[in-house]
Amino acid sequence: MIVRKQNKFLDISVTIFIAAAAILFLMPTVLTIANSFMTSSEINANYGVMFSNMSGGEKTFISEDINLKFIPDKVTLDQYKSVLIKNVDYLMKFWNSVILTVPITFFQLLLAVVTSYGFSRYPGKIKGLIFFVYIILMLMPAQVTLVPNYLVLDKFGMIETQELGVSQEMERFVSRLAIILPAVFSPFSIFLLTKVMKRIPTSYVEAAKLDGAGEIQIMTKIYLPMCKSALVSIGMLVFIDYWNMVEQPLVLMKGDNTSLHPLSVFLSQISGAEAGLAFAVGAVYMIPTILMFLYGEDYLVEGITYSGGIKG
Repeated sequence: MIVRKQNKFLDISVTIFIAAAAILFLMPTVLTIANSFMTSSEINANYGVMFSNMSGGEKTFISEDINLKFIPDKVTLDQYKSVLIKNVDYLMKFWNSVILTVPITFFQLLLAVVTSYGFSRYPGKIKGLIFFVYIILMLMPAQVTLVPNYLVLDKFGMIETQELGVSQEMERFVSRLAIILPAVFSPFSIFLLTKVMKRIPTSYVEAAKLDGAGEIQIMTKIYLPMCKSALVSIGMLVFIDYWNMVEQPLVLMKGDNTSLHPLSVFLSQISGAEAGLAFAVGAVYMIPTILMFLYGEDYLVEGITYSGGIKG
């Protein structure tokens, strides 16, 4: 009886803690969406001091000046009209984010599937050493690898694209390629997917070989279906990571190519003059990631807790 009461008390305590943590984590999202329906004057009145500190003006203490409000005094769609209709720059930056992030996610997963299949199917000392190098690279923060990436891309003329002497469309393509190429070869997806594929029993492969299946059939008919949850979860993590990238566009896109910056760069450089639009832009920017999470939540959980549908 005492043990049952203790377990009940523990369950209630854990539930309260998880609920409080969920509310705490959801507050910024709810605040952003709620404040996106405020007027510019109300936003400036509530958060003007904070944005003036961010824009490089005179620094002031803001702890007593910010008024967090979850319910606007007056609900308006003016901010969304400015973002979606009146000013096309924000939509262009949004599509810049899509143009950069979607190819990165697709080709990184494609490369990870082929590479991870090789690592898992044909292990060896040399491949083990290469995989260890992948782990070292994955542990390094993006800011560390950004410098060598810049040097290599600059050597190939992909930073200062005006010097290539090509059309403007080609310059824009090369500038985007400078962001996409280093990201495609990121070791993150290869590391995770290799761990998943190594847990697939060899008995499935042996049975497929007895039926006359080749390597391509084994990869497409056995490995990929069993890694579906892992692929979706990895794809979500990769998409969200590069959807929010800031350093890469700022460093690798120079000159006229700054017009190709994704919307994440704008959100990182909000000034006092754009305070009214900040919340509306932020709300629009969250839509793809929220929809992706709602669609792939089950895959994400299954991909993390299981390895391709097979317990480790």
